[in-house]
This record gives sequence, structure tokens and C-alpha cells, in this order.
Amino acid sequence: MRSTLLAIAATLTFTACASQTTAPAAATPAPAPAAAAAPKAPQCYNGDAGAFVDVGTKASISGVAVTCEKTADGKGAQWMGKKH
Repeated sequence: MRSTLLAIAATLTFTACASQTTAPAAATPAPAPAAAAAPKAPQCYNGDAGAFVDVGTKASISGVAVTCEKTADGKGAQWMGKKH
């Protein structure tokens, strides 16, 4: 009985190892991401329009005239009021 179980276990082990497939030898490389091509210019979000607007765009928020301007580090943009 033990020898039969041992033989079945050995047969199943060898069959499982023999039926595995290997990865293709010559896989094509993945294309480069398009986002790395050019960084996007900073923008401000206009909640009234529900969209982002470019730097230099003027708007009015609660009766105050504002302009979309780049932040000091140049990585972002924010709405700025007129400086006195």
C-alpha cells in the first residue's frame, strides 16, 4: 500500500514539473511612458468652470479680481489677487 502511494506521489510530482511552461525567450520591451516626454505647465483650477486654466488667466472670485500665477518654485500655480 505504501509503495503504491509513493509511486503515485512521484508520478504526480514529475508530471507537474514536466507540464510547466517557460516564458518566451525574446520578449519585446515595453514602450516608454508618454508622460515622461514633456512636463505639463502649471495650471489653476477654476471651480466655476469645472476645469483647469493656464497661467495668466484672469477671473473674479467673490468680486475680487484674481490672476492665475506660477508659485515661487515654478512647479505649480495659484490664484493671486492684485498686489497694492
